[in-house]
Amino acid sequence: MLSLFLVALASATLLPGGSEVWLARLWCQGEAAAALWAVATLGNSLGSLVNVALGRYARHFQDRRWFPVSAAGLARAERWYLRFGEWSLLVAWAPVVGDPLTVLAGIFRLPWWRAALLILVAKGARYALVLWLAEAWLAPLCQA
Repeated sequence: MLSLFLVALASATLLPGGSEVWLARLWCQGEAAAALWAVATLGNSLGSLVNVALGRYARHFQDRRWFPVSAAGLARAERWYLRFGEWSLLVAWAPVVGDPLTVLAGIFRLPWWRAALLILVAKGARYALVLWLAEAWLAPLCQA
C-alpha cells in the first residue's frame, strides 16, 4: 500500500506516473478495494496540493527572465481560469491538463480548503472509476 501511495503522489505532481495501473495491479492481487481507493485518493490529492503550493510560490518569480511562462501566457491562463474558476479543479484527474490546473489554482490563490476539497472529489471519483473498470474488465484475468 505504501508503494501505491508514493506512486499516486508522484503521479499527481509534474512527474510522470501510472497510479491507475498500480492500483489495478494491487486490486488484482486481492487487496481491499476500499483501502486501495483511500490510499490512492489521498496520495494523489496530496500530490496535487504540492502543485498548488508550487503555483503559490512560483508567482513570486513571474517577473524573472527564466520564469517558464511568458506574461502573455500567464494572462491567457488567468483569463481561462477566471472563466472556468475553481470548478475547473474537478478536472484535476485528467491527464495532461489536470496538473497545470492545480498549479493555476495556486498561482491564482484559491483558498487551500477549497482546492483540497475539489481535488479530493475529482481524484476520488477517478479512482472509484478505475476500481469499477477493474471489477468489470480485469476480474476474469486476475484469476488466471
